[in-house]
Amino acid sequence: MSIFGICKIYGISRQSYYKFKKQEARDERERGKIITMIQMIRKRHLRMGIKKIYYKIKDMIKQERIKIGRDKLYKLAKEEGYLVKRKRSGIKTTRRGMRKFDNLLKGEVIERINQVWVSDITYIRVGIRNFGYLFLLMDLYSRKIVGFKFGKSLEARWGVVALEQAIREADGNVEGLIHHSDHGIQYISREYTEVIERNGMLSSMGEVGNAYDNAYAERVIGILKNEYGLCDTFISYEDAEKAIREAIILYNMERPHLSLNYATPNEVYENIKIAPLVEIKNDLSKGG
Repeated sequence: MSIFGICKIYGISRQSYYKFKKQEARDERERGKIITMIQMIRKRHLRMGIKKIYYKIKDMIKQERIKIGRDKLYKLAKEEGYLVKRKRSGIKTTRRGMRKFDNLLKGEVIERINQVWVSDITYIRVGIRNFGYLFLLMDLYSRKIVGFKFGKSLEARWGVVALEQAIREADGNVEGLIHHSDHGIQYISREYTEVIERNGMLSSMGEVGNAYDNAYAERVIGILKNEYGLCDTFISYEDAEKAIREAIILYNMERPHLSLNYATPNEVYENIKIAPLVEIKNDLSKGG
């Protein structure tokens, strides 16, 4: 049915209809941003309550100009299945109305570079109340960070920049490559999945609420924050971006990995040294 027909049935003007659709799209984007923030906290604090999460993310919410109080956040978290359950019910929830991809890593043996990339997002504190967001992709075999972008918001476009950088790093040889992520709204956005599909890559996702299903990406973020100071508060976005670039260069080029027999990620990625095979079992908690 045409828009004119819909408006006639419900007795509203087309202007009102377009205003409603615009607000609906805005609400969906804001909902996705808040869910991503909850996910980032829950990855480090698996059973943190929503009240405490609200306290930790309220500055980020304000920066994103989203109007939501603690009660409304609690309601959203309940609808999306993010309340802490006292007993495991065995029920798995996914984001309603959103795309979901199967976990392609279970049972996979990683034996070469550009076979699997894992991706994640983390926040970097800038000043007293501001945040930036680091989008990154790591090659699972070599542990090399092959793409990253520091953005001022959680918009998917920053993730697309990181993904396209990684594809260039691989000289475009990514046909059949598995792209693994959590259920962040960025990774199921149209602009992001179009890049994946256009390059013949395969989307893979862990289970909602299972912090171990993206443990490899979580591990590298922990290294960058804890060993290279990205957990600090930076004076400006420019200072933060400079620190991120330096940290990733040091991580890729100089940091030896026990799991790589003390080779660096770049040595393995450039085939200077050979790394052990990575066997993905059902439990990804070891993280590599």
